[in-house]
Amino acid sequence: MIFSLSFTLLFSLFSTLLLLHSNAFPLHYHNHPLHHHHSRFATHNYRDALSKSILFFEGQRSGKLLSNQRISWRKDSALSDGSAMHVDLVGGYYDAGDNVKFGFPMAFTTTMLSWSVIEFGGLMKSELQNAREAIRWGTDYLLKATVHPNIIYVQVGDAKKDHACWERPEDMDTPRSVFKIDANNPGSEVAAETAAALAAASLVFRRSDPVYSKILVRRAIRVFQFADKYRGAYSNSLKHVVCPFYCDYSGYLDELLWGAAWLHKATKNPMYLNYIQVNGHILGAAQFDNTFGWDNKHVGARILLSKEFLIQKVQSLHDYKGHADNFICSLIPGASFSASQYTPGGLLFKMNDSNMQYVTSTSFLLLTYAKYLTMSHMVVNCGGTTVTPKRLRTIAKKQVDYLLGDNPVKMSYMVGYGPRYPRRIHHRGSSLPSIAVHPGKIQCSAGFSVMNSQSPNPNVLVGAVVGGPDLHDRFPDERSDYEQSEPATYINAPLVGSLAYLAHSFGQL
Repeated sequence: MIFSLSFTLLFSLFSTLLLLHSNAFPLHYHNHPLHHHHSRFATHNYRDALSKSILFFEGQRSGKLLSNQRISWRKDSALSDGSAMHVDLVGGYYDAGDNVKFGFPMAFTTTMLSWSVIEFGGLMKSELQNAREAIRWGTDYLLKATVHPNIIYVQVGDAKKDHACWERPEDMDTPRSVFKIDANNPGSEVAAETAAALAAASLVFRRSDPVYSKILVRRAIRVFQFADKYRGAYSNSLKHVVCPFYCDYSGYLDELLWGAAWLHKATKNPMYLNYIQVNGHILGAAQFDNTFGWDNKHVGARILLSKEFLIQKVQSLHDYKGHADNFICSLIPGASFSASQYTPGGLLFKMNDSNMQYVTSTSFLLLTYAKYLTMSHMVVNCGGTTVTPKRLRTIAKKQVDYLLGDNPVKMSYMVGYGPRYPRRIHHRGSSLPSIAVHPGKIQCSAGFSVMNSQSPNPNVLVGAVVGGPDLHDRFPDERSDYEQSEPATYINAPLVGSLAYLAHSFGQL
């Protein structure tokens, strides 16, 4: 788009004034007369939301915190993790509102944070370094978890015992049991996802830290070999531990395709392209899958591989463009293949439990695919209806805007963003008084009186995105309602990329 210089200047002045206004009067921002849906003007401060979406990860850190830790009510926790197995497993992330470290969603979170930076990091400006640090907190831990060949430590903490307590991570006294997969007890899905995370992150650090990047890619190669050679589901070998929490329902073939796609991207070794060509039709059998998340990677792999066909012109991956198009068509309301449900307020709705993870992952895929289509001058054809990259961006923006407050209850589902946001999130550390306020230990069950109370959480977990509203756009803001009120790392990870894109496209970065 070419505007005259004067318009550009006026527009940047207007954006600056709007930004200043939103910072100075955050409570009146949504009532501002300029808050309307005009395509040229941002209805949200995406830059602010981007900063907060990355800041959230600091609130989820386990282990020894750094001196520059910005979410200051969190302190060191779980400093002896791994000692039960004589291995150092200190660090990593708590996945949600509890104090268990689950390797499968942690690896997926790391992959999606990395993909966010690979696609949109160039637009992040001052936030790029914070995003890299969030990724590194994940990869440092994944390197520890894969230190022994043919073994991956996939969980620290007994989920059932942990869930029987409501206590701060700093006070934890439940068993920090360590669970692993190996050649005799395989776990191809968690192993291949870990390989994907390490490979994707190696691309993030390729220029800024080439030595670290090489360590990551070498480990990714080794871990993927293990995933592929010793095939089996960790939901079988560790069923009593990982189910029903992060039980794998889609099988491990999607992760093998996803892991191979990331290794192909990171190494350019023809072996991985060959692997995809030979095994792709078996691994990607569920062609009409249209749910992308920590469990099911089919759609993500298709979008990722379609880039190789669209931009690198790898003809053998031609089918992935078609598969990716099918996914897009399934999302378009009113298109002939539409298979998606939306709330009356317009939110994509996949399931009652933590629905927002599908909103953020789908929005990211829409923006990423729109980028690939634009670069290759292509469109999506949905049974005679042409869908342009612009249309994909519009749909993604609408989803992100809903999340940020453009919804029937005028609630931002990101904690700390906008005038109204969830005050009683299902999160132990956020809901209990901090160490600074209450230095004495809060015992396992003593915290339940707080969990069951109506009082707002004393510690604001800035940037946390919760599970979100129900199918009718309702949100009770109840702490006990984990399906709607619990934040999770894998809800935020893909959102980081989308917010970077939106902040840039509206001249906020």
